[in-house]
Amino acid sequence: MTQKKISHARGALLGLGAAASFGLSAPLAKLLLAEVSPVLLAGLLYLGAAAGLWLHRAVMPASKEPPLRRADAPKLIVVVVAGGLLGPVLMLFGLARVTALAGSLLLNLEAPLTVLLAVVVFREHLGRYAVIAVSCIFGGALLLKVDPGAIGGALGVDTAGIDAFGVDTFGVALLALACLCWAIDNNLTQRLSLRDPFAIVRVKTLVAGVVNTTLGLVLTRGALPSAGYVAAALALGSVSYGVSVVLDAYALRLVGAAREAAYFATAPFVGALASVVLVGDALRAHDALAMLVMGLGVLALLRERHGHRHAHEAIEHEHLHEHDAHHQHEHADGESPSAPHSHVHRHEPLVHEHAHVPDAHHRHKH
Repeated sequence: MTQKKISHARGALLGLGAAASFGLSAPLAKLLLAEVSPVLLAGLLYLGAAAGLWLHRAVMPASKEPPLRRADAPKLIVVVVAGGLLGPVLMLFGLARVTALAGSLLLNLEAPLTVLLAVVVFREHLGRYAVIAVSCIFGGALLLKVDPGAIGGALGVDTAGIDAFGVDTFGVALLALACLCWAIDNNLTQRLSLRDPFAIVRVKTLVAGVVNTTLGLVLTRGALPSAGYVAAALALGSVSYGVSVVLDAYALRLVGAAREAAYFATAPFVGALASVVLVGDALRAHDALAMLVMGLGVLALLRERHGHRHAHEAIEHEHLHEHDAHHQHEHADGESPSAPHSHVHRHEPLVHEHAHVPDAHHRHKH
């Protein structure tokens, strides 16, 4: 197996691992919403993630990855605001209004929105399988019958957004907006992914945790839920918003935003099945049909292949790398080119043909 294939396989495994750890968050967060307000819960989830990641930094050896730079600040700010502040709060308010199963499946919208932004705004390539995938995932979302959730009443949710068919359109809109926020986050994180992913996520989780927890306490007038609920939220956040986001950042580096969306699109299926077991939601015929159609979309996106003769322009940048077809340069005495290392290096112009994904070295016109 070539180094590129190994890299892409590793990106797939990391993306699927990120999806599995995040997928459980929707039904478990739904249970926590019985006692914790959405804004405060979002803060506690990210505080748990931040605690785990900063502890990791304290006990692990120094990273060989390049650190964040001042020039990264604009993208990082948008990542924190969209993915860390707005996304989770919108999701939790949306989950309060619909069932855990429907909410989990609606999170599938993150994948096609990520793909569409990657193609329209960031000029990643979209092949025929990706077009089929986007259509299937959106179509599956339309097949869902989104009933109001039981937790919503406990949180004082009104019925203004519930239409004549019993669908809470406002809840659906909130979840769709959360997915859009994470789609923005995914694409910009992919642009930052040559930096240390742990550093990116540490900043994101700490800021989101402090801001949302402070705002949540203000809104609840300082009223904290029981210690058990706080501990559960922190533990869930350390896995679903800490480990998951780090794995996802590495996957974004290796396979690009559009393909990462395919792997991460398995998360809602994990959440939907967990909702049946943990929350007791019923898996009805139209829900199963929606899962099938969305699943076909995920499979289509996984089948997407892309390869053609392409040109690499000269570029100078810094990231962790090993020497391969794209990294052939001299080193100072004592530096081993065979081990992973990071330094500023220059890529000379190169024209060749191979299968590739839109990673940092393959962002070209088609």
